[in-house]
Amino acid sequence: MKKHLFPLFVLLLLTAGCKNAVKPPQSFDYQPDLEAMGIEAEQIQALDSVLQSFVDAQKLNCLAAFAAKGGKVIYYKAFGWKDLENRVPASVDDYYVLFSQTKAITTVAFMTLVEQGLVAIDDKVADYFPEISDQVVTKVNEDGSYETRPVETPMTFVHLMSHTSGLNAGQVGAIRRAERAQMRRADAASGAEAGQRSFDADPRSGTLEDEMIKLAKYPLGFDPGSEWNYHISTNMLAYMVERISGKPLRQYVKETILEPLGMDHTDWYYPEEALGRFVLPGSIVEGKLVAGTDMFVRGAVSRQQSYCEGAIGLNGPIEDYAKFCQMMLNKGEFNGRRILKPETVELMTTINRLPENNSGGGGFQFGLGFELYNENKKPVPAVSNTAYAWGGMLGTEYIIDPENDLIVLYYTNMFRNERLYPVYLAAVYDLLLP
Repeated sequence: MKKHLFPLFVLLLLTAGCKNAVKPPQSFDYQPDLEAMGIEAEQIQALDSVLQSFVDAQKLNCLAAFAAKGGKVIYYKAFGWKDLENRVPASVDDYYVLFSQTKAITTVAFMTLVEQGLVAIDDKVADYFPEISDQVVTKVNEDGSYETRPVETPMTFVHLMSHTSGLNAGQVGAIRRAERAQMRRADAASGAEAGQRSFDADPRSGTLEDEMIKLAKYPLGFDPGSEWNYHISTNMLAYMVERISGKPLRQYVKETILEPLGMDHTDWYYPEEALGRFVLPGSIVEGKLVAGTDMFVRGAVSRQQSYCEGAIGLNGPIEDYAKFCQMMLNKGEFNGRRILKPETVELMTTINRLPENNSGGGGFQFGLGFELYNENKKPVPAVSNTAYAWGGMLGTEYIIDPENDLIVLYYTNMFRNERLYPVYLAAVYDLLLP
């Protein structure tokens, strides 16, 4: 071969290799050849029986289940009653209250700003929100006053995304709860509607901005990065999304994630006529399955809704969130749209951001927006050490498992529910990894 042709030859080889690379699935295949995947009809029927038994035993009112390997949907069904009292059957199109499944979407929204070069994960939050506290509470006095010291480590966006910011933690939470209790008693006659706000939110706050400005007036409960304290950090992250993007959280999330992925039914709130699309939560009271409160459902269709949080508040059907999970499994791309770069997904889902000993318990690890499973902590043994996940308070769960090219989702809306998700998860892995 002539010397001057060698670089061209190498280039042609590399180009051919790129063309032959397997592109991640851009849509779900709902009619895969299960037999070719090693899955027998009898195995699917056995899984049907397991999930139906949860309903028959009155352990829950309804559930929806979704599983896809390599974009091939191997399971997508619903069981039970979305309206227990009126015996309205559940379907896969039902809307569920997602609570903390909102957090991962908010985190991805923030990471799109990182990719735009508008912010970096290790930037100090105070550079974008100067009012944020740089003090740690050391003592609370009997009269409600308190003493502080300077933080040892400034709060960064990594701390917000890993719930290690110190916001509203420890003694600070007690100070705020006492203050809010007084406000609620004073406001009881106003009949203010709580909707889907955090349980620790001030009911008089009209917007996320209002609440976060109030939160910033308090010291931190611990030095950022030194402990794990769940929940409210993602609300501050969402407020930072608003400040940095210049758009309301709802608008930015829709434009950058929900609409590009085709998550057309996922939202914080809806017109009143959408109420019939929602699962009405159940509850176990004295061992009996009964209808639970629909407060959070009605909050999603309230005409007064103006409060979109980053930590909770999204609702939607299981298939919508499966698109988000597949996007993450695909290293940032689905529906022909790239949401994140592959290296950004890796940054979020492969590095533990918690101290070894933390309040999450033995083996608990957390990345940026997701729990990271590992050899010391996973829901069932078959889950790989590359998997990551999270869920919602009313029983919605999901897992993204890169090593096994698998996403699995399990939705219920139950108060005081028995945790049956591991039974389903183990059964799905048994289908694929006998």
